[in-house]
Amino acid sequence: MKMLSDAQLAELLDQDIFHRISEAADALGLECYVVGGYVRDLFLERPSNDIDVVVVGSGIRVADALRQRLGRKAHISVFRHFGTAQVKYRDYEVEFVGARKESYSHDSRKPVVEDGTLEDDQNRRDFTINAMAICLNAERFGQLTDPFDGIADLEDGLIRTPLDPDITFSDDPLRMLRCIRFATQLRFFIDDETFDALTRNAERIRIISGERIADELNKIMMTSQPSRGFVDLQRCGLLPLIFPELSQLDNVETRNGRAHKNNFYHTLEVLDNICCHTDNLWLRWAALLHDIGKARTKRWDNAAGWTFHNHNFIGARMVPELFRRLKLPLDAKMKYVQKLVDLHMRPIAIADEEVTDSAVRRLMNDAGEDTDDLMTLCEADITSKNAVRKRRFLDNFRIVREKLADLKERDYKRLLQPVIDGNEIMELFHLGPCREVGLLKQALKDAVLDNRVPNERKPLMQLLMQKAREMALI
Repeated sequence: MKMLSDAQLAELLDQDIFHRISEAADALGLECYVVGGYVRDLFLERPSNDIDVVVVGSGIRVADALRQRLGRKAHISVFRHFGTAQVKYRDYEVEFVGARKESYSHDSRKPVVEDGTLEDDQNRRDFTINAMAICLNAERFGQLTDPFDGIADLEDGLIRTPLDPDITFSDDPLRMLRCIRFATQLRFFIDDETFDALTRNAERIRIISGERIADELNKIMMTSQPSRGFVDLQRCGLLPLIFPELSQLDNVETRNGRAHKNNFYHTLEVLDNICCHTDNLWLRWAALLHDIGKARTKRWDNAAGWTFHNHNFIGARMVPELFRRLKLPLDAKMKYVQKLVDLHMRPIAIADEEVTDSAVRRLMNDAGEDTDDLMTLCEADITSKNAVRKRRFLDNFRIVREKLADLKERDYKRLLQPVIDGNEIMELFHLGPCREVGLLKQALKDAVLDNRVPNERKPLMQLLMQKAREMALI
C-alpha cells in the first residue's frame, strides 16, 4: 500500500471530474469531500469510477450545479426523500449526499437522520478504512481527514469500527456481514474487539432482509478465497442463523475408532478449488452446496462405517428451498445449481472404474450443455490427502474429458434420441399415453446409449418388436 501525502492525493485527484465538483461546491460556498470506498481504494491502488461525495449542506444542490457545468453529457437522478443525488458522466457515477448524523431504534436498521458536520458523517461510517475523507474545495484540495487512523488499519490489514463496535453492529446489523465481506475481499483480519462484537450481536441479523443477506453472500462468493468469509461467519455465530444447513456440516463423529471427515471444511476447500477455475457465481454456489445433503443422510453402518447414501439426491431436493429462503433467483440459475448438485457423484463413479463409452454417453445426455461445468466441479471435489488416489482420479477425469470431446466431435448428440418416438410406438400398438409406452421408449434409448444397436430404423424396429412380445403387447 502506498503512503500518500496531501500533495500526492491532490495529484491523483487531478482529473476534470473532481475539479468540476470543486468548482460547483465553491460557487455555492459549501464544504465538499470525496469519501468512503473511493478514498480507501486510492491507497490500495484499486481504480474505481464510483465516487461518493459528502457535502456539508445540500448534496443535491452541488449535484445539480455539477450537471449544469458538465452539460448535456451528464445525467442527474435526484432522490429527495433520501437527500441524495447521482450524476452519471462518461464512465463516472458520482453519488452526492449531505453530511448527516444518525440515530437508530432497536427494531430497525433505518436511522433517524439529521443534518450534521463532516465529523458527524465520519462517526456514522461502518469501518475506519471507509471513514477517511479528502477535501475537494480549492483552498484545501487533496487534504486528507482521517480521524480514526484508517491509514494505519489499511497498512496493518485490519477491519475495525470507528466507534464502539457493539453500537455499530446493533444499530445496523448488516454491517456485520459487510465486516466479514470486506475482510474476505481485501484479505484483511478483523480486529479482536470488533470480532467479539460480531459474536455478541449475531442475533441482530434477524432484522435484516433476505435480499440484503444474499447480496453480501454473493459478494463473498465472488472473492478469490471465499472460505475465509464462511469460516468467519461460522466462528462468530452468524452462519447458523442465516445458513444453518451449511453450518451443520461442521461436525465430526467417531464410532468404533472411525471418524468421518469434517464436511464443512471439505466443502470450503472444494469452493476455493473451483474459484481457481471459474468466475461463474452459480458454479461456485454448486460447489458450496454439493454436499449440503450430508448432514441429513449421515448413517452409521457396522460393516461400512459412516455412509452418506443419496446425499446428492437429497441435496438437490434441498436447493429450491434454500434458494427461496436466501432470496436467490428461482429460475434457470437455481435449476442449474440443482442439476450439478444432483449429478456431482456421477463422474466420480465413472472415474473410479473403467471409463466406458456407454457411461460417458449417459453422463453427456443427463448433464447436457452443463457437462463441462460438472466436470470442473468434480475435479475440484477431489480433496483427498492420499496423493496416489488423488492422482488416479484426476487421470481418470482426464480420460472422461477426452471421451466427452471425442463423442461430441462424432456428433453423438443426435444419436441420443432414437429415431422411433413415442407417437409411433402408440400408433403401432394402438396404445394411448401409458406406462408401457414409456418402458418401450426407454428400452430403445438404453440400447442406443449403450451402443448395442445403431440409431437406425431397421435394427431399432426389430428390438421394439422383441420388447413388445416380451410385454405381451403383440
